[in-house]
Amino acid sequence: MPFRAQVLLIALGLLCGLGFYSGESAAAQGIAQYGKPKYAEGFAHFEYANPNAPKGGTLTLPNPDRRTSFDKFNPFTLRGVTAPGIGALMFESLAVGSADEVSSVYGLIAEDIQVAPDKMSVSFRIRPEAQFSDGSPILASDVKHSFDTLMSKLANPQYRTIYADVKQAVVVSERVIRFDFKTRNSELPLMVGGLPIFSKNWGVKPDGSVTAFDKITFEHPIGSGPYVIESFRAGKSMIYKRNPNYWGNKVNVRVGFYNFDRIVYKLYSDDAVRLEAFKAGEFDALVEYRAKNWAKSYVGPKFNNGTLIKKAFANHNGAGMQGFAMNLRRPIFQDVRVRKALGYALDFQWLNRQLFFDQYGRINSYYTNSDLSANYRGETVPTEAELKLLKPLQAKYPQHVPEAVFGAMPPPPSTEAPSSLRNNLRKARELLAEAGWTYRDGALRNSKGEIFRFEIVEDGPFFMRILSAYVRNLEKLGIKVEIRTSDYALHQKRMDDYDFDMTTIRFPDTQSPGNELYDRFGSAAAKERGSDNVIGVQSPVVDALIDAIVKAETREQLQAATRSLDRVLWNSYFVVPHWYNPTHRIAFRKEMGYPNPPLYYSAESWILSTWWLQEARK
Repeated sequence: MPFRAQVLLIALGLLCGLGFYSGESAAAQGIAQYGKPKYAEGFAHFEYANPNAPKGGTLTLPNPDRRTSFDKFNPFTLRGVTAPGIGALMFESLAVGSADEVSSVYGLIAEDIQVAPDKMSVSFRIRPEAQFSDGSPILASDVKHSFDTLMSKLANPQYRTIYADVKQAVVVSERVIRFDFKTRNSELPLMVGGLPIFSKNWGVKPDGSVTAFDKITFEHPIGSGPYVIESFRAGKSMIYKRNPNYWGNKVNVRVGFYNFDRIVYKLYSDDAVRLEAFKAGEFDALVEYRAKNWAKSYVGPKFNNGTLIKKAFANHNGAGMQGFAMNLRRPIFQDVRVRKALGYALDFQWLNRQLFFDQYGRINSYYTNSDLSANYRGETVPTEAELKLLKPLQAKYPQHVPEAVFGAMPPPPSTEAPSSLRNNLRKARELLAEAGWTYRDGALRNSKGEIFRFEIVEDGPFFMRILSAYVRNLEKLGIKVEIRTSDYALHQKRMDDYDFDMTTIRFPDTQSPGNELYDRFGSAAAKERGSDNVIGVQSPVVDALIDAIVKAETREQLQAATRSLDRVLWNSYFVVPHWYNPTHRIAFRKEMGYPNPPLYYSAESWILSTWWLQEARK
């Protein structure tokens, strides 16, 4: 998944499953999608945060993703690569999600939230103590400025897609902002609560002139977060220090959070260098994504004597979707039989035995391990609620609703007995032949004699062993494949321009999907440069099912609509599905302390937000 899309989802609170307040319109700090929030008015702190966590010390971390450099501090524009940590440490929102429940949100900058009785608007009252890093108060005019800027063409187009149903932001008074909606959309009150807020003075020069928002690069952000920039070396490191005047330390949703005085990011050129740097003591914690490393490389005297610790924490997140995605804008991938055939060439069982040390499970849905999956608890045949959505769409758009959606969800291809790779490749050849591709003259060719060839692009060598195994099987079908790797910045540009044939995509799980799906799978987003719809899905059925998800007013309606979407996407074979890890693999120094993990979390953000250093290290 593109990094900017991850920043967007985290800023909006989608990874914690935000939702909609279904009760009366009385002002409250917390609202829930269905029913009541877990935490009552006046709660002291989130249960997964330690209110007695010691404060102080420095947390040093490596690249949180595959970025090896950065060229800006502005995470809200399309061009360039943002410095690590900016979004989480320097910007805040009116409200934040809770990580130990599916669908609630609580005021941060806002002291209370009020949904209109007709649910066509929501108002937020800003805390009087809330202020930006320059000491200026956060006003409703700053919130309106943030919204208007992010909705302009100067910002990442993903915001315009996400907030398309927001009519306007209205300054009601100095500390009250109201968002009006175009339609009754069950997610919008929470979505606007997650809007990242920045000062209208960000980009204003001493002489009063203003830098255009899309030209803001290394101007220090004026946000309200707990940290400010101490120093940086572009391409090398990024250092934050605690804002001594941070306004939010006593707000209940911040108690026990952000316990370090300084946070340092060191950027390493590749995984091997980063791992050796950790063993040498250059940073404090490392999240490991490579099965071989976890099985073989976290060994040695420091692990034996307890100086370094490796621990697998339970992962209750849904698996989301990760896989080799085909660019539907390319003619060779527009036939569903071709796309299905390419899935038969991936031998997951061999990969899991030989490369993954049997650490992974197989992705079998766009919502694997979630109650939103069409495979949930083995209930693979559509329910009556799903059929009420799917049948009318099939009647209206028969070419966009595969007949297979009305049966059991097909499992991904397997090479376990009684099946085998040979049988799977035979099935692939049959599908390719049906689509007009046959093997002759040493290659797979169409009726014009053109060779079936494509390129797989990646943002580094991370998947090379996996890709090599996959390509070997594709070559047995007569397909010519070239693997091309590039640095993060160049790869991101190619994704923004949709300049690829096949690439790895990662769609993180959310327990409450909604407006972000327009950007991920919506037809309009497929034509918008820099959207999350890198696959290029353009389907009126998918659009209609996203509408149903967004308009769902009960959890049951959301489940039916999401499972229906899952069926359509899965049976369209847009992606060759990968695998998932049922744990978070974290290695860390013994001086690190941590609370009990929440229900839903990413390992990096958990370390950053709620871990601490024991007194001995300070």
